Amino acid sequence: MRKNPYIRTTKDSKMKQFILAVCIMLISLSSSAQVNTDRVMMIGKNALYFEDYVLAIQYFNQVITAKPYLADPYYFRGMAKFMLDDFKGAEEDASECLLRNPYYTAAYQLRGAARQNQDKYELAATDYQRSLEFFPEDRITLVNMGIVNVELEQYEVASKFFDVLLRRFPDYTPGYLTRSQMYLEMKDTTNAMGDLNKAIEMDPYTAQSFAARGVLYLQQKAYNNALADLDEAIRLDPYFEGNYINRGLVKYHLNDLRGAMADYDRVIEMDENNLIARFNRGLLRAQVADNNRAIRDFDKVIELEPDNTIAYLNRGMLHNETGNREAALADLNVVIEAHPDFFSGYYMRSQLKREMNDLRGAEDDYMLARAEEAKARKVATANPEPFKQARGKDETRDTRGQADQDIEKFNMLVVADSEHEQKTRYQRQSRGKVQNINTPVDPEPMFVLTYYERAYEVSRPVYYSEIINKANGDLNLAWVLKATNNEAALNELQIQTHFRSIDNYSMRIESDPVNPSLFFGRAMDFMLVQDYENALKDLAEVISLKPDMLLAHFARATVRSKQMEYERLQNDPRAMTPGTGMNLNELSNIAGKPRLPEISTRSIDYEEILKEYEKIIRINPDFIYAYYNRAEIFSLEKDYRAAIADYSKAIELEPQFAEAYFNRGISRLAIGETAQGLDDLRKAGELGIVQSYSIIKRMQ
Repeated sequence: MRKNPYIRTTKDSKMKQFILAVCIMLISLSSSAQVNTDRVMMIGKNALYFEDYVLAIQYFNQVITAKPYLADPYYFRGMAKFMLDDFKGAEEDASECLLRNPYYTAAYQLRGAARQNQDKYELAATDYQRSLEFFPEDRITLVNMGIVNVELEQYEVASKFFDVLLRRFPDYTPGYLTRSQMYLEMKDTTNAMGDLNKAIEMDPYTAQSFAARGVLYLQQKAYNNALADLDEAIRLDPYFEGNYINRGLVKYHLNDLRGAMADYDRVIEMDENNLIARFNRGLLRAQVADNNRAIRDFDKVIELEPDNTIAYLNRGMLHNETGNREAALADLNVVIEAHPDFFSGYYMRSQLKREMNDLRGAEDDYMLARAEEAKARKVATANPEPFKQARGKDETRDTRGQADQDIEKFNMLVVADSEHEQKTRYQRQSRGKVQNINTPVDPEPMFVLTYYERAYEVSRPVYYSEIINKANGDLNLAWVLKATNNEAALNELQIQTHFRSIDNYSMRIESDPVNPSLFFGRAMDFMLVQDYENALKDLAEVISLKPDMLLAHFARATVRSKQMEYERLQNDPRAMTPGTGMNLNELSNIAGKPRLPEISTRSIDYEEILKEYEKIIRINPDFIYAYYNRAEIFSLEKDYRAAIADYSKAIELEPQFAEAYFNRGISRLAIGETAQGLDDLRKAGELGIVQSYSIIKRMQ
């Protein structure tokens, strides 16, 4: 049960913990300027909220330099480091925060999680206990206290924390999942199964629950039950590789070698460097005498893990079977050097040397084998064909865990370590989001202008925009401008580059103060470093110089939306992530029952942004992103019919607009148009938005 910090660090919990209202004053961000720490803190937290962790650290560094006595910047910088997996750095910053304010509860939680990730379980428990003194019923901390005590093998103490947790929160699915892992550590499979059954009964849409129960059924040799659970886990989460690996094992036990091979092929298609899939496929190929391709699989395993002596042994045996004795000897030498007491290896090498006419070497190895075998108090064998004998062991149906490197288990298939991989996956997926295991249905985000875009797991359509293409030719920007709803966070080099670019634009503007392209370029830089106040100032200047510049209006609308989102979340601690933040239970309750608000709840604060999009549409009625983004605002304000109309217009202009189909589907579900909503989600899934299928499954 390694590295499983349940700490609030995703967007919804960030909102609850550290988004504060501050007064904003315009300042220069040049290094020579006096630092306004309130403003820099606000920009840093803005960057943290939008998951731009490296940039956030840069801003918190400025505050710490200016006012090293403040606790807040150390906490937030530690949070950013934690999200970048710098657990030691996060621990140090949390400690600095607590030196300045020993009552900073969130810092105890952060430091506890950072220590937990470094296997400092006793220290982590101390921090969590301190946090519980302030908030004794905090379920995240109770879960973590259970976990660290399991790591310390203090099962009775861990059990008490889980009992408190589940007595206070009886419908908390992660509590049952985590306690089931404790029972497995205790070899109590009956109670583990009971908790997994309870988790699935309460939330039948969580892949981790089915996966964990499937592995438990596998261990109990209930292969048909295991297959059913792993099938369901894969249907709910088709991109987690461990489930395919374990389903392959189940199929192997059910003598479905073709099906097992297909599952390992699927894993390798998703990740060609997956060690378990490569190893297991190599063993299966060897069983069906596909020796050359089996060798290639073990070649890859050894390339990725040069110390994997079990792979060397299997490859050596295969080399021997294909007649490549020199290669077989080289592999056996590696194995025996690493395992000098592995007598079977000496027997194999003895036979190999005899076949290569090295009779003295063969005799020496044979005597070593006998001696090692005697030491192990095992019955000696004079079998003249040890390779054949070893390969015959492949008929066993035993398996080993990934961490089990016993050379005697060289011919056993490997189980994906469910206790580690599933929990690591669960934790990564749920850092700070563990309280929302029944995930909120979040629409696809709005489209923004940027230079950087993250890759999607599954390809989506690319939308051509003549306006953006023309701007890239006319504005003479240093980078290629694009519209995306999947922004990439900047790395440290990019951050410094854009700060230098701001300085460069500032010098050029001094000599050419009426050039809208220069103000637009600097506004883009300010947007990328999350300085929205200065970005808006420059965009206003662009629009005053060139009133019909569509991209300036579009950029201003998106920046204002981000500011509004930030402010909305400050005022509504229950808000989840950008978008409707609608829970699937809520959708289920209203599915098939049209329910529109009698009165529009549109906030006056959004009126200026809506007017901006109206202006954009007047300038160019075919600009699809204006309709899409305006629909998102309508969704935020629960005006779903207006949102549907705009998404429909965007789809009319771009029939492959995957994100518009997805969001229109959610809007239709929200007003009870279930059949049409599911049709939209199916189309979105077809176009590459994979979470559509999870929603379809739940709604059906």
